[in-house]
Amino acid sequence: MAIIIGVISQKGGVGKSTISRLIAREFAAQGWHTKIGDLDISQATSFRWRSRRLQSGIEPDIPVEQYGRVDQALKIADQYDILVIDGAPHATQATYQIAKASDLIVIPTGLAVDDLEPGVMLAHELVQSIPRDRIVFALCRVGHSEAEISEGRDYFRQANYHVLEGELPDKTGYRRAFDEGRVATETRYVGLNRKAERLAQSIVDRIAIISSERAA
Repeated sequence: MAIIIGVISQKGGVGKSTISRLIAREFAAQGWHTKIGDLDISQATSFRWRSRRLQSGIEPDIPVEQYGRVDQALKIADQYDILVIDGAPHATQATYQIAKASDLIVIPTGLAVDDLEPGVMLAHELVQSIPRDRIVFALCRVGHSEAEISEGRDYFRQANYHVLEGELPDKTGYRRAFDEGRVATETRYVGLNRKAERLAQSIVDRIAIISSERAA
């Protein structure tokens, strides 16, 4: 049975697909049998990204399949080591189904109040039925202000939620890489790759703990 990572949000444009693809690529590069289930059928961002990746001949290949329902994605979980579910934006019933089925729930967010508040509201709703330690926040599309980043981290800590190490700044280099079918660790810029690697490693470390607990 796969370790299931649900990437969800209460709004669009916060980096949900960016994080989903980053996670899948990093585990695939380590030899894990990995797949992305794209539940955002209206945008199909991850699904279309994989087409660009194939056209560019980039390895490793990351299988992506679209699903209209959460249960359809979960049916193939036993065929993979890691299943990343790229959820649709907004707090739909499917969002809660993804969260309940996931070993780790990643909520991407920017630093504007319009991003922070919906993310915490979603987490507050989830912890009514899901263990708090399964929920983590990932900072995406942030600016250059270390003070603002620190304030954003404090916002989640005060709400008693874990924030992943590292963050993805809003940079043209990332967008160009995504246009080519790459992920945030595959840009043409060493500095950007290192920032993304730090965030990715934070997720890998969490999954290592989950994997060890399963083995025990």
